[in-house]
Amino acid sequence: MKGIGIDFGTSNSAIAVFDGTEVRMIAIEANAQTVPTAIHLDRDFQALTGSAAIQSYVDENADRRVEITAKVIAEVEADPSGVFSEGGEGEGGANQLIYGAAEDYGLPGRLFLGIKRLLGKDTILRLMVFDRPYRLVALITPILLSFRKAITQNVGNVAKGIYLGRPVEFEGSDAGKNMLATDRIQEGCSYAQLGKVTFYPEPVAACLSFVQKQNINDGSTVLTVDFGGGTLDLCLVHYQKNQFEVLGTEGVALGGDYIDQLLFEKLIFPALGKGVEWSRTVDGALVTTPFPFDLYETALLNWTITHTLNQNQYTGKIAEYLSQDGAEKEKLQRLQEVIQHNYSYSIFQNIKAAKIALSDAETTVLDIPELNMSVPLSRTQLNSIIAEVMAALQTCIDNLFENTQVDPNTIDFVVRTGGSSRIAAVVELLDNIFPNKVVQHDTFTSVASGLAIASYYGYECKV
Repeated sequence: MKGIGIDFGTSNSAIAVFDGTEVRMIAIEANAQTVPTAIHLDRDFQALTGSAAIQSYVDENADRRVEITAKVIAEVEADPSGVFSEGGEGEGGANQLIYGAAEDYGLPGRLFLGIKRLLGKDTILRLMVFDRPYRLVALITPILLSFRKAITQNVGNVAKGIYLGRPVEFEGSDAGKNMLATDRIQEGCSYAQLGKVTFYPEPVAACLSFVQKQNINDGSTVLTVDFGGGTLDLCLVHYQKNQFEVLGTEGVALGGDYIDQLLFEKLIFPALGKGVEWSRTVDGALVTTPFPFDLYETALLNWTITHTLNQNQYTGKIAEYLSQDGAEKEKLQRLQEVIQHNYSYSIFQNIKAAKIALSDAETTVLDIPELNMSVPLSRTQLNSIIAEVMAALQTCIDNLFENTQVDPNTIDFVVRTGGSSRIAAVVELLDNIFPNKVVQHDTFTSVASGLAIASYYGYECKV
C-alpha cells in the first residue's frame, strides 16, 4: 500500500504519494504539481475547478458591461406621506416597491477562492450561488472530487484512505472552530469517496518531509517557516524517535498575495492614473482636483471583482477625463483598458513573475504586454515595499521564542518552505538570526510530501 497526502491549501493544493522509498507528486492538472483551490459554478450550476475555474471566470467577464440592479421583492400600498398602510384600499398614494440587495444579473458564473478560510466559522452556514443556497461542504466537494479522480488515475484505489493537511488553528473565533472545519472537510471527503481521512498538522508535515529527506538525527529541534500565498506560519518542533512534539506555533494572515497587492499599488497604480489632476468646469468655474482614483482601488487590487468597475458610474468618469485635453491621458486610457478587458488577473500574474525573478537577481523588468508597459524593478525597491511584511515576520519569530522560552541558539535547523520564503529579504533575515542553520526545502510540495509519508507510516500528531 502507498501513503497518500493531500495539501488542501487556502490558495493552492497539491497531492503526493509515498511508496516507502520515494515521494512522487501527482498531477491534478496536466503538468502542474500545484493547482489553485478554486471552484466556478455557472448558471446551470455546472462546476469547474482549479485553473479552469479561474480562466473561465476571467474570460467570461472580459469586455462585459456590468449593470448592478436591485431586485423587487415586494409591493405594498402606501399613503401619500410614504408610510406603508396595513392593507385596505390605501390612502390614495402610489404603491411602494421594496427592493432587495443589488445584484449583477448578467454575471455568467460565480468563482469561489479561499473557502478554507470559512470552514471554521460557525456563523457561515451557506453561500448564495445565484438564487440557490450552497452549504460550504457542497462547494468544496467538487474540488475534493477532482483530487480523488487524480489519485485514482495515477495510483489506483484509495481503500487505505488519505492524510489531509490542516493548519494548527483554522480561522474563526469559536472555540470549536477546528472540529467544525475538520468535520466539514470530512463530510466533503466522504462524498468525494476519498476513504478514511486522517488530519495531520501542515507545518509538522513540512518538517516530517524535511526530516525524511535529510535523514535528520533524533533529538533535533526544527523551526519550520511556511510562508505561502495566504499566510505566514511558524512551527517549532522537537523530533525524537519518529515522534514530533510541537513546542509552539505563531502566524499571521500575510502572504504572497498581499505582497502582490502592495506591488500593484506602488508600481502600477501611478501608471493607471493615481495622482493625476482632473480639470473640469463646474457651475461655470474651472475646478482642478485629483482624479477620484480611490473609487477604483479596491476592485483593482482584488482581481475577482475588477470586472464590476465596467459600469457607467466608473467608466463615465474616465470618459469625461479623456474627452478633455489632459496631459496624462495615456494613464487613464490604461485604466480604461484594464477595466474594459478585465486585465487585473493578468497583471497580477506578471507581478508574481517579476517578484520570483528577484529571488535570484538584483534587478528585473515587470512586463505587462496587455498595456504595453515595462517597469524596472530592483530588489532594493521590493525590500522597501514589503518592509511591513518583514516586520511582521520578525515579530512572529520574537513572539514564538518568547512564548516557548526556547533559546534560538539551540535550534538545529530552520526549514524555509512556501513560495514567499524564497524572497531575498526573507532569506537574509533568517540567515542573520540563525546563521548556517537555514535550509530551503521543497518550496511548494513539502506539506503534501510530509502528509504522504505520515500516511505510509501511520504517524499521529496531536496539537
